[in-house]
Amino acid sequence: MRDGFSVLLEGMSRKLRFVPEGGALVEVTCRTIHGRLLLRPSQQLDEIVVGILARAQRTFQVRCCGYCFLGNHYHLLLDVDSARQLAKFMGYVNSNLAREVGRLADWRDKFWSRRYQAILVSAEEGAQRERLKYVLSHGPKEGLVERPGEWPGLHAAKDFVEGRAVEGYWFDRTQEYAAKRRRESFDRLRFATRETLTLSPLPCWKNLSEAVWRQRAAALVAEIEEEFAAQRVRTGKQPLGVAAVLGQHPHDRPQRSKKSPAPFVHAASRQIRRELYEAYRGFVAIYRTAAEKLRAGDPTARFPAGSFPPALPYVAA
Repeated sequence: MRDGFSVLLEGMSRKLRFVPEGGALVEVTCRTIHGRLLLRPSQQLDEIVVGILARAQRTFQVRCCGYCFLGNHYHLLLDVDSARQLAKFMGYVNSNLAREVGRLADWRDKFWSRRYQAILVSAEEGAQRERLKYVLSHGPKEGLVERPGEWPGLHAAKDFVEGRAVEGYWFDRTQEYAAKRRRESFDRLRFATRETLTLSPLPCWKNLSEAVWRQRAAALVAEIEEEFAAQRVRTGKQPLGVAAVLGQHPHDRPQRSKKSPAPFVHAASRQIRRELYEAYRGFVAIYRTAAEKLRAGDPTARFPAGSFPPALPYVAA
């Protein structure tokens, strides 16, 4: 549908970061350069990724409700309080992932294809449940493995079904470098700190006990397994398999990458979607007016709360 809001988005070079006052659930997606398999699973890579995520989670107090890391992209479901909190968390995660995974994969060029994409998820239970199911469906969805839990890399399905703690390591490269300068010998984990990644409930499940919301998430995994098992019966297509996934080289790239336009928001009802559109429209209008005043030399220009003015500090609520 082409309306005034669509025209508004098309007229902007890129969407403004926007999180409604009071916080929201956001679905974050980030892809590697050229779609290369730089995030191909391995024990060492998984330890590094978990260490970075867990340390960022602890540092910036972001609630992680779901995650999956495939060979060339990852998805996170994050419960955040503000656009600034999200930006700090993602800046920390992506910069450290690019350095650490680039070192591990012997990749010295640009790592990410573009900045991370963050899509709002409405407060409706239907919308939040659907996005968690989407994140958990990765692996079977791409025809790589039969079930989400079979994915050899990081996948929240294992956490929900098995209930195990996901642990990794944060590596202090400054201390490592100093030790090398002193010509000391040390093992890989000498300057590593163990970190634990914890899952939080969807905002719509916050009032449930941990046992109940984990059971609901595990039920989504069971739904996914049944749906893709029926699909394999219909089509006769079999997944690539774990051995083939692990046999790929991190510098490889798919022949074709799926590209489709991303929605501005995930909502279960048209009314809620329209309300979020209108809230963003008002946010952009205030931002543009203030930006025009600032360009004209007016230092009193007032940007909307929750925005990042050009060359000025973040505007807190």
